[in-house]
Amino acid sequence: MQVESAGSSFLKRALLANGTFSLVSGTVLIVAAKPLAELFGLGIPGVLIGVGASLLVYAAALFRNALSETVCQTEAFLAVVLDAAWVVGSGVLIFAGLLSKAGNWTVAIIADIVLFFAVLQFYGIRRMRQESRLSPGPARQE
Repeated sequence: MQVESAGSSFLKRALLANGTFSLVSGTVLIVAAKPLAELFGLGIPGVLIGVGASLLVYAAALFRNALSETVCQTEAFLAVVLDAAWVVGSGVLIFAGLLSKAGNWTVAIIADIVLFFAVLQFYGIRRMRQESRLSPGPARQE
């Protein structure tokens, strides 16, 4: 039986939280695409359905990594990069002026939450790497 390190445990919880948020967000975007598209000032709800479906796939990947016996740090770092890209893309979307005021606020708030998950995941990866330098552990480095 392998004992989970504190860094690994922290990273798993961060990935699970991000996965849960992504799952809920994706589901809401798909189920409520039409009213949300109207609220956000979008002409077509299909965009929100596509984003929602992508979030469901992302959530599945986060859950798979978090629930594995050992967290793959490379996949966790990819999640950090993708979350950072989401935040940058959100800023571009806001400054492009394509959304309503409610849409801009919603995108900004979600970007803040996604940035928070990126920071937590990055911190978890750093903790795992520091712990593995001190004593070889079960962390997967793939």
